[in-house]
Amino acid sequence: MKQRLVKGVRKVLPKSTVRRLEEGYRKNRVRLVRARYGNPAKGLKVIAVTGTNGKTTTLNFINEILKEAGYKTAMFTTAVIEVAGNRKINDLNATVPTTDQITRFFRDAKRAKVDYTLLEVTSHALDQHKLDGVPVMAAVMTNLTQDHLDYHKTMDAYAAAKAKLFVGEPEFIVLNRDDEWFEYFDQYAAGAQKITYGKHDEAEAKIEYTKLYRKGSEATVVIDHQTKLDLATALPGEFNIYNMVAAAAAAYLLGVKLDDIIEGVANLEGVPGRFERVVEGLEYDVIVDYAHTPDALEKFLTAAKEIAKNRVILVFGATGDRDKGKRPIMGEIASRLADRVFLTDEESYNEDPDAIRAEIMQGIEAAKGTAKTTEIADRREAIKKALSVAKKGDIVLITGMGHEKFRVENGKKIPWNDAEVVRELLDKDK
Repeated sequence: MKQRLVKGVRKVLPKSTVRRLEEGYRKNRVRLVRARYGNPAKGLKVIAVTGTNGKTTTLNFINEILKEAGYKTAMFTTAVIEVAGNRKINDLNATVPTTDQITRFFRDAKRAKVDYTLLEVTSHALDQHKLDGVPVMAAVMTNLTQDHLDYHKTMDAYAAAKAKLFVGEPEFIVLNRDDEWFEYFDQYAAGAQKITYGKHDEAEAKIEYTKLYRKGSEATVVIDHQTKLDLATALPGEFNIYNMVAAAAAAYLLGVKLDDIIEGVANLEGVPGRFERVVEGLEYDVIVDYAHTPDALEKFLTAAKEIAKNRVILVFGATGDRDKGKRPIMGEIASRLADRVFLTDEESYNEDPDAIRAEIMQGIEAAKGTAKTTEIADRREAIKKALSVAKKGDIVLITGMGHEKFRVENGKKIPWNDAEVVRELLDKDK
C-alpha cells in the first residue's frame, strides 16, 4: 500500500516537490523513532566507515583490533552484526537498514555498555538522514568508484552524499590517499586529527611493502615517517591490505597500542561472503565474494589471478533495479581478467533477467570474450557447470551474492546462499 501511494505521488507532483516531501518525512521519521527509543545513540563513541567497497572488511578489522585492546564493541555491517561478542549474520539482505533497525542496534549497544560502536555507512543512509543526530567520533573513507548511479544519478551527487559523514567535523578522519576522489574528501576538517593511508608518497600511514599469498597478505606500514607496523592477515588480495591499513590507521588515531593493532589484524580469520573459501581439500579453490561493482570485481579478479596456479573461472551476474550503467563495464572486466566466464542471474527484483544478462553481454562482446563465456540463466546450474570444468590449480569465483541468505526474483524472496549451494552440489558428487 505504502509503495503504491509513493509511486502515485511521484507521478503527479514535480520532482522538486517530491524531494521536499521526502526530505521532511525522513527527517521527522528519524526524530520520532529516536525519541521512541530514548535517543540511544547519544553518548556512544561511534566509528563510521563509508566508501564504495571495503566497508565491511575494514570494520571487521577495526572490531578485532579494539577487542584485542580490551575494549567492548558493537558492530553493524552488511554481513555481520555483533554486540558485546554476540555475533550473527546480517540476514536483512539490504545494505541500508531501516531507521528502526539501526536505532534498536544503538539501544542494544548502549544496554551492553560498549566502549565503541562500529557502523557501516552507505550513501543512501546518509542521504536519507538515517544518521542524523548520531555522534560520529571517527569517520573512515575507503574509496569512491561507480555504484548507485540509479539513485544518485551522477558521481558528484554520490560523493556529496558520502561527504555528509565528514561535514560535522568528526574528531578523527581517515582517508585513502590513493583514491581518485581523495582531494574532494580532504577538504573536510577533523575536530582533532586527520590521517591518510596508501602507497602515495604523501600518505601519513604509508604502505612500504606488500606480499600476497594464497591464504593471506602482509604489509609494512610506516606512520609519520617513524612508527613501523608489520601487519599480516589471513585475507588475500591487495584490496584487503588497504582495508587492513585503513583499520590500523583508525586504531592508531584512537591511541591503541601498536602490539594490539598487529595482533588484532591477525585475529580476523575471515568475513562471511568476503573472499570466503567455501570448501577445503579440493584440487581447486572455490571462493564466494560480495563483489557487485566494477571496481570490486576488478580487484577481486586481479587478486585471484595473482594467487591462482592455473585458471580463474568466474560465475557472475548483476542485480536488477540497480545502476544499469555498470553492467557492460563489469562484462568487460570479466572478459578481460577471467579465463572462463559463466554469465548467470543474480537477483532480478522487478527487471527482466534476460535483459540484465544482455546488458552484461554487451561488455563481454566488446572485449571479445564471447568464446570463453557461457550463458546459463539458472544460477545453480551455472555454479554446477563451473565446478564440473574446474581442474587442479583453478580458482572458481562466485560473485555478487556473498553472505546473503535469499534472492529476490519477481518481487519474491527465495532462500539462497552461494556457499551452501556449492557445498550441496559437491556433496551430491561424492
